[in-house]
This record gives sequence, C-alpha cells and structure tokens, in this order.
Amino acid sequence: MDAESQKNHLKAYGITYWVLEKDLKVKWLLNYRGGSFLLPDAEEIQRECQIRGVSFEVISNAKAESILEEISSPSQNMEAVVLEKAPKIAVYTPKGKQPWDDAVTMVLTYAEIPYETIYDEEVLNDGLLLFDWLHLHHEDFTGQYGKFYRAYRTAAWYMAEKREAEDLATRLGYDKVSLEKLDVALKIRDYVIGGGFMFAMCSATDSFDIALAAEGVDICEPMFDGDGSDPNYQNKIDYTKTFAFTDFTLEQSPMVYEFSSIDMTQKRKIFKTTDYFTLMDFSAKWDPIPTMLCQNHTALVKGFMGQTTAYTRDEIKSNVLVMGENKTNGEAKYIHGIKGKGFFTFYGGHDPEDYTHRVGDPKTELDLHSTSPGYRLILNNVLFPAARKKKQKT
Repeated sequence: MDAESQKNHLKAYGITYWVLEKDLKVKWLLNYRGGSFLLPDAEEIQRECQIRGVSFEVISNAKAESILEEISSPSQNMEAVVLEKAPKIAVYTPKGKQPWDDAVTMVLTYAEIPYETIYDEEVLNDGLLLFDWLHLHHEDFTGQYGKFYRAYRTAAWYMAEKREAEDLATRLGYDKVSLEKLDVALKIRDYVIGGGFMFAMCSATDSFDIALAAEGVDICEPMFDGDGSDPNYQNKIDYTKTFAFTDFTLEQSPMVYEFSSIDMTQKRKIFKTTDYFTLMDFSAKWDPIPTMLCQNHTALVKGFMGQTTAYTRDEIKSNVLVMGENKTNGEAKYIHGIKGKGFFTFYGGHDPEDYTHRVGDPKTELDLHSTSPGYRLILNNVLFPAARKKKQKT
C-alpha cells in the first residue's frame, strides 16, 4: 500500500473487505509499506485482485514470518493488527440521494464495499443496533435545513427538501423538524455509547454536536420552524453533552451560511495551492487505533472545503485526538474520540478530490483518483471495526 507499488489503493480496501466476508482473517501491517494488508494466498483472491486492478505480491511463508518479525521489533514503529470480521455498514442518508452526493457512499461503491442506507424512521426504531459502523451523510441535525436559506430559499430543490423533512417529522409524530432531528441525534449518541463506530464528514459533524448541546433549547428562527428562537439561547447551550466540541458560539443569523464558530471556512488564510493538512505520527504498538486511522502512503494530504471545512483547534475538547491538522492556519481537519464503549471520527470537508464542491457540481470520477490519500482516510475508518479489540494506552 505504498505510493510506488499500489495502482489502486481504494479498491485494495474492497479486496480486504471481500476476504473478511469469506470468514478469513487479514493482518493489517501498520506503518509497513503504507499500511499493507497481508492476505491468505489463494487463487481466488489473486484472481479478484487482477479483476479489480489491485496490485499485490505473492510471498512465501518464510518471507511473511520475516516481515512479521521485523514489525514486532521494539525498534520499529509498526504493528500487525488482525482483522477478523467484515463490519456491517449503514449510511444515514435521505431516500433518493445519489451516491455521488456524498464522498463516503461514493468510495464505498467504488471500492465495492456493501452498505445499507437508513434514515430517521429506522434510527428512531432502533435500526442502528443491526450495524457495526455508521456514516452520517451531510445532514443538518439542528433543523435549519443546512443554513441554505439566504442563497436557495426560492430554489425548487430547497423547497422540496424542506417540505419532505416537515412531512416526515409530522408522520413520525413531531411538531417540528428540529425536535425530530434531535431525537435522531440522541439515538445516534446512544448507539455510539453502546459500542458503535460513527463516522461523519462536513456539516454532519458540527451540526450533530450543536443539536446535542442545544437539547431543550429553541435555536431556530421563524423561517425554519414557524416560531421565534429562545431569548439569549447562546447562554443556554450545554457543552457537556457534545462529542467533540466546546465553548463554540452559534451563528444566529439565518442569512449566514454557517452554524457556529467551530468551522474554519470563513477564517481561512490559505489558498488551494497551499492547502494541505498533515497526518499525525502515533506509536503503532501503544496507540494502534489512531495509527490505523492514519494509515496512508503520504503524511501530507491535499485539503478540501465544505460547509464545514475544518475545526477551530481551541474549540475541540481536550480528550479528543487531533489526527490531521493544518498548523499554520490553526485548524484541525481529522479528529477522533471515544464516547462510552464506542468511537467517533469527524472529518472536515465534503469531497477529498473536489476542492470546493458547490451545489450542482458533477460527481467525482474515482477512477481518476484511485490512489487518493484523502479518500484512504475514509476507508481506514470502514475497516477499523474489523480489528481485534486491543485496549488503547492513551
């Protein structure tokens, strides 16, 4: 899985998942040649690699033992993690959304990793309990319809999505979309606390935490929910309820395309040509989880924007791990934490290979980006629940 030897990093994850589906074990060689996968040798697996265009090497048992011995040496920042079971994957997304609306569904489809879609009704009926891994599509859990009001309130798609959200909330017995989305967020919170793995990108990250922090507080203006917001609602926010963020200030104007001070989009002083973030270097033997989530063939990854592009460093809780950052701009891009018995990862931005990704932009063709470091980070999270559990030291 290094830069020189692998022609299709993304589909290599699909091969690994496919092998796990056959009840075979895989060793993930952390920090060895870009985080390589050691698979059983079988003609069927070799053929599948060839069909999918994935580079591989056949090695002897003696060579495999030599590699594992090298990795186990205390002098090497490497580790071999056993992957045991193909995780059952759910994508939280509205019905009718196309795979190219979201980077995760796009890369799962490209890598040929199966997933199921669920939405509010299934979540509220405890449907999450059937899954090991959950991705949150670019949702707005605050009930403010993505803060698209100023630019798109007269657009047919905006009015249709608003009407559909209101109809769904009514059908599920709620007076307001914000109240229904809060209950969905609470169910997702409980899923993670109970041992689930949750991954989110872009606006699903900060709007999720804001919804939790604003439980019992009306932060929506009349154009969103038909009545006024609570007076002085900023002072009623409870940061102890969030997963990742604290001490943030909400954006109260419905005319501003922003949820809060968490996001760095409007505070950035860098341009596309210089926009990169650095992956942190962790101890593979002592901290295998963040090491796993940062496996890549480069430590320097191209930045990309979204409604929520990156996170203000000072507003991230001290117990949350920053795994990717742009130090010069004081922003975190890729963060991870533990909640109860479960884990969450937040990844800022919309599409790792589409820098600005505006409404109506064409979909990204992943055949042109089959070695994308930014997309690899998503797939690291997909395989993470497959790992044999090992207590994290820090």
